[in-house]
Amino acid sequence: MAAQQQRERRRQPRGREAEEREELDERVVHLARTAKVVKGGRRFAFRAVVVVGDNNGSVGVGVGKAREVPEAIRKGSERARRNMRKIPMQGTTIPHQVVATYSAARVLLKPASPGTGVIAGGGVRAVVEAAGIKDILTKSMGSANILNVVKATNVGLRSLKSPEEEAQRRGKPIESIMPFWSRNAQ
Repeated sequence: MAAQQQRERRRQPRGREAEEREELDERVVHLARTAKVVKGGRRFAFRAVVVVGDNNGSVGVGVGKAREVPEAIRKGSERARRNMRKIPMQGTTIPHQVVATYSAARVLLKPASPGTGVIAGGGVRAVVEAAGIKDILTKSMGSANILNVVKATNVGLRSLKSPEEEAQRRGKPIESIMPFWSRNAQ
């Protein structure tokens, strides 16, 4: 009896954990079926690339592999939650331009003025929207492998620095680092 109650308690997410799961934006970017050839024929498995974000500057990417699709998605989602990191934002866009690479995939992320929207395709769009970025210009160059494009985008977002940090590093006033549209607003 006590063992059964303990198992039930483990299944139910705790208070804060349950709330956190509801408010996070979870997107399955790609599902791939892989085959391993064994003596009796082919053995199929699935790989799920999952992006999780809070639409407020935090985003994580996870890859889950399993014999069934739901299990692969669950594993990917868990890994993405664990890998979530805060990224610096300048209003609704990113603070500066960045080119990031992961394997053979190259991704250009460029800040955009308010009202531009998300100009991005497939994997880049999923990561950027989950992070809560509303205005950005992107270009995916090199490999079109969706897993590598998603990881390159994640690398790019993590390499961003806050305007204050970048101004201090360059030894310039913060106004010269800011995009021209935000200078006029101040």
